Amino acid sequence: MKRYLYLAHRWLGIGLSLFMAMWFFSGVVMMYVGYPKLLPSERLAALPPLDPARCCVDLSRAFDATGESGTPQSIRLTSIAGEPTFIFERRAREGAPKWTAIRASDGARVTRIFEEDAVASARAFLGGETRYDGIVDEDQWTHSKALDGLRPLHRVFMSDADSTLLYVSAVTGEVVRDATRTERLWNWAGAWIHWLYPFRGGWFEAYWHDIVVYSSLIGTVLAITGLVVGIMRWRFRAPYKTGARTPYREGMMKWHHIVGLIGGATAATFVFSGMMSMNPWKIFETKSAFDAKAYYGGALAPKRFRLSIAEALKKFSNDGLAARELELRVIDGAGYYVALGGGDATRILRAEPEAAPAFMLPPDELKRLGARLVPGAKITAATVMETYDFYYFARAPHTMHGDVDKRLPVLRLEFDDAAGSWAHIDPHTGAVLGKLDAARRTSRWLFAFLHSWDAPALLAARPLWDVFMLALNGAGFALSVTGIVIGWRRLKRKFGERRAPALTGAAREA
Repeated sequence: MKRYLYLAHRWLGIGLSLFMAMWFFSGVVMMYVGYPKLLPSERLAALPPLDPARCCVDLSRAFDATGESGTPQSIRLTSIAGEPTFIFERRAREGAPKWTAIRASDGARVTRIFEEDAVASARAFLGGETRYDGIVDEDQWTHSKALDGLRPLHRVFMSDADSTLLYVSAVTGEVVRDATRTERLWNWAGAWIHWLYPFRGGWFEAYWHDIVVYSSLIGTVLAITGLVVGIMRWRFRAPYKTGARTPYREGMMKWHHIVGLIGGATAATFVFSGMMSMNPWKIFETKSAFDAKAYYGGALAPKRFRLSIAEALKKFSNDGLAARELELRVIDGAGYYVALGGGDATRILRAEPEAAPAFMLPPDELKRLGARLVPGAKITAATVMETYDFYYFARAPHTMHGDVDKRLPVLRLEFDDAAGSWAHIDPHTGAVLGKLDAARRTSRWLFAFLHSWDAPALLAARPLWDVFMLALNGAGFALSVTGIVIGWRRLKRKFGERRAPALTGAAREA
């Protein structure tokens, strides 16, 4: 049994040590430079305040102009190339969301975005000279489901100091992603290889998920077998005849053994949690009966917005907020406008002539509505969170979920259903931020925590977190590099032994 264990670790290491070294190195890069994304704060900062004098056509007219049946999932009023524009989002049960842009000034539908439109949108977003770089459906910096339905994408290089590359949707005309020179350069050694993106696109696309899952699974087995072998070979009581605790005298084998004992568990943890990020075999599939329809109480429809958008913008302005974007939403059957300004400033306003803007909706009212989120279940705990905790906290903007707005205070509701459902509701916007059942909380432990060690207390203690993560990744990288050297030497010896008899025979014939 021991022999098979040793052989399994040896040949798995020969096959995967290079991948392991790559994962540890690129993981360190990702600690400081993330995959390109357009942050909500960046997008809002680039938008001008909405002008009531230029806005807007009647909401019913905008709905009709979409030419689409069915209820929109969301509606935003934003600016594209300086023009106030409605963005309608509709979602089918399967497939990507469908987006439609309607000019708010005249109610005309935006049917196609040409090169000159994309350049105008990019200039309005960032300013300066531009260089148009063609149109793509997907490239190395746009592997993201969030962009599905917005493709194809125009590429426009800007003349700023970091040669920013902007992606403009050919569907709506919005700037939907930016990638600075720094992000582009470092990501070749960061997220692009860490997530095995060379296998994205083309023939490999259908197999990318499985490639990541099964390579991580093999890596986990490699790390665990190595740790077991390392412990078996270490003399905890009486040393070997050489006086050492390890049987290996040669430097590389000796260091691989020692570093493996120190970093083997870390290697197993990192690779295993990376596999968990892919939700392999759908083990974290939610079983909650969570349904937000009853909370919202009706579809987005013009009849629910009795206050015009122009009047709403004036009310927000009189309340001290120059709205750069409006979100239209329905809560408990009533229409609401959510105004987004610069610097995370927001207001919420019921779409009624007599209503006034507010900073937040009352938590007690949200709790009453939130009780509808899980049919047949009761609320066991309702907490207005003023500080972050292990399940709700903000990450640095460049990290994987750093673009998700995690504002405080937030209302958490816990339910007594079999799935152990939780919900977070943002009182600033009235939005249900999603469900967090027992399966997703388990994923939080097995993926996010074990992969990033992102406990809020540890993140708040930086640079302690940096030192801790660099040490863990450094041990894993050293373990992988020594494995590469050992594997290379093993292959050279093995193939050298096979060639030697053939060469000897040839020499005799000569």
